Amino acid sequence: MFYCLTAAVIVAGNAAHAQVVPSTPPVYPPPAPMASDTLTANQVGEAQRYAVPSVIGMGPSKGVVAHLEALGNFNIKSDLRDREPNEKSENTVIKNRRAFIKAYAPILNRPRVKLILGLNYDREEFKFEDPDRSAFYRNLEDKGLKTIGAQLAVVRPIDEVRWYLARVKGELNGDYTSSELSVADYLKLSGEFIYGWKRSPYYAWGVGAQLGYTFGRQSLYPVILYNRTFNPRWGVESLFPARVTVRRNVNPKTLLFGGYTVDGLNYNIKLREPLGNLRTLIIRQTEAKFRLRAEREIYDFLWFGLEGGYRYNYSFNAFDEDSNRRNLFGLGGGNRDKTVVNTLGGAPYVSVELFLVPPRSLIRKLAK
Repeated sequence: MFYCLTAAVIVAGNAAHAQVVPSTPPVYPPPAPMASDTLTANQVGEAQRYAVPSVIGMGPSKGVVAHLEALGNFNIKSDLRDREPNEKSENTVIKNRRAFIKAYAPILNRPRVKLILGLNYDREEFKFEDPDRSAFYRNLEDKGLKTIGAQLAVVRPIDEVRWYLARVKGELNGDYTSSELSVADYLKLSGEFIYGWKRSPYYAWGVGAQLGYTFGRQSLYPVILYNRTFNPRWGVESLFPARVTVRRNVNPKTLLFGGYTVDGLNYNIKLREPLGNLRTLIIRQTEAKFRLRAEREIYDFLWFGLEGGYRYNYSFNAFDEDSNRRNLFGLGGGNRDKTVVNTLGGAPYVSVELFLVPPRSLIRKLAK
């Protein structure tokens, strides 16, 4: 079960005094990880006795999420470098759809430690206006690119101010079927560690590092978490540089969001039609989404999400396995290692989501 630029960096200084908020926004159990799968909050409810990265005003915790996303048509220009001379082609992607189902559940819920298990299944498909223009397009046409993943996250309050969280995740990414699955060929690993401070019920921040595929290939990069509710209507939820989101609390049943996310995808695929001597490719994609999102309660434990915006494709390139290994160890030669270099146009997108949250009776019980 497994699938998501401009930003201002807000760096919190030394201890800020607790902010006085005129009236209290609605209180929910802290939210689950977003589409990028980065854990930004304790998902199982927490009294304010111990510090956690979530703040008052965030939306309800997501237990099960079903998501469907579609993009408008966009152009693709390809340069196949396994041929002499290089083969250049151009096409239009007339379908690029993504869907996923995710589920999160606490397997340990104690005041001083929370252990959360996450499972997901993602699927992506491409369809081209004229796939016969290139062997690369024919190899991607209507191919089911899948992600099956599991993650384990720990949220550890240290005291009333300090906290840390850690997450490890494994994914099987590619076009495999159950009969031909080889874990060694398709496994991708990622993780993160963040250490933070809870300055008030409305303000938490932290610093740490992530190891993952957000920027295409596997890399280690620093992160800054900044969650703050400024007043009963406005707040910020961010894990810079991967995402920054401004939140608007319309009422207890309606939330609006605006901002950006950076997502990285990495697939191993077997070629139907060999490219020269190659029979497998590794596709790495990095994209930025500038988005507006609305979440609305339908009935107690059932919520609906609607999101739209513009997707900018930073890269969408293919590597053979040998060049991919060289890049993993920092030995790559940039574009010279790329078997297929693609330039993708941007496109508008829209997504819909249904998700289950804890019922109000459970929220009241946890709050006692």
